[in-house]
Amino acid sequence: MHAAVETATLANGLRVVVLTDPSTPVAALAVHYDVGFRSEPPGSTGFAHLFEHLMFQGSEHLEKGELPRLIQGSGGVFNGFTRPDATVYFEQFPAGALELALFCEADRMRAPRITEENLTNQIAVVKEEIRVNVLNQPYGGFPWLADLPPLLFKTFPNAHNGYGSFDDLDAASLEDVHRFFDEYYAPTNAVVTIAGGVHADAALAAVERHFSDIPRRPAPPRPSFAEPVPQGERRARRVDDLAPLPALALGYRVPDPIDDEERYAAAVLLASLLTHGSASRLFDRLVRRDKLAAHVGAMWGGLDSAWSSRDPTYLAIIVHYPDEGLTDRIVSVVDEEIDEIASGLPAPELEPVLAQLTSEHWMQVDAKSGLAILAGFFEQQRGRAKLAFELADRLAAAAPHVDDVAAQWFAPRNRAVCTLVPGARS
Repeated sequence: MHAAVETATLANGLRVVVLTDPSTPVAALAVHYDVGFRSEPPGSTGFAHLFEHLMFQGSEHLEKGELPRLIQGSGGVFNGFTRPDATVYFEQFPAGALELALFCEADRMRAPRITEENLTNQIAVVKEEIRVNVLNQPYGGFPWLADLPPLLFKTFPNAHNGYGSFDDLDAASLEDVHRFFDEYYAPTNAVVTIAGGVHADAALAAVERHFSDIPRRPAPPRPSFAEPVPQGERRARRVDDLAPLPALALGYRVPDPIDDEERYAAAVLLASLLTHGSASRLFDRLVRRDKLAAHVGAMWGGLDSAWSSRDPTYLAIIVHYPDEGLTDRIVSVVDEEIDEIASGLPAPELEPVLAQLTSEHWMQVDAKSGLAILAGFFEQQRGRAKLAFELADRLAAAAPHVDDVAAQWFAPRNRAVCTLVPGARS
């Protein structure tokens, strides 16, 4: 699959990407705003995620709840999410509903309903989400929220809790929210991506109709979040009264996803070789053969995707196991497997990993929402939406660097180790 890709920039600075696929009657729309957890200043933790919620509370011409009603009524689906370097809103729908989806997104880019009532309501909603997903959930937020980041990073943008503290959320004022919107939700700070059964010229004209009257505002300067790679292993331990078993997270800083793309892609291959599925090295060793663990997995610093964050970011290897006394033995097994890869990896061992990643990639972009989201990230952060169709080839080209990346980036000196243990039970 390789859709035609057209790009344009409106007079107000809005970047537009259209990926046409005439073989499908489905289309998707994604809007990426260049603002995420890392954009939050001290004292405003959780603000990017809170604002994502506020964008669903109605807009200039749409009452609260009308966007979901319109999109779902047309046979579509919608959602939004916040990541370290972006906030994304998307819809997937029958291709004939493109105008409707564009109208909805343009209306809330132009004028969301930011009121005291909506702010108070959504602060309560976000706090309840934190209670449900983190505070009252076994392993809640482990290890991405408040465990590994403070060990791997020193600066506030990289190390803080992006979900936010209740004190910071309660302190959010209407003035803060309006300032945040004016600064970060400008057309110059956004990318609109359309994918699926649309004609490029007609889609670009439709974007022009709906978005061109939104006033241009300067994009906020993007600071550098760069930090040196730490030297020396760092460890932490926390107690979780709800967890049934101990869990271990080993976090490794990885190469720059953009400026060192080839070695970053090699790190993606290495992560899959180690942790992806029952055929992975660590699952085979820790679960099947040595019977030290119940489960092995991994998580990128961007949470659910290796391709949604800028530098600096990290990979977390996560292990659930029956006894805290096994911790050092499990860490030793991880080191042994990485050392073996670093000493020289037979090329045939990567072939099934590449096949699996390639298959999953094409399945992701076959869903038009998946394609719009991925291409939107590549356009937002690299100015290269076409990378969505080149990714499989780039992963294959990175294969010769896997052993070198294992040696240089996955050594104990470049990691943090966090252990979560069950609390005492009455």
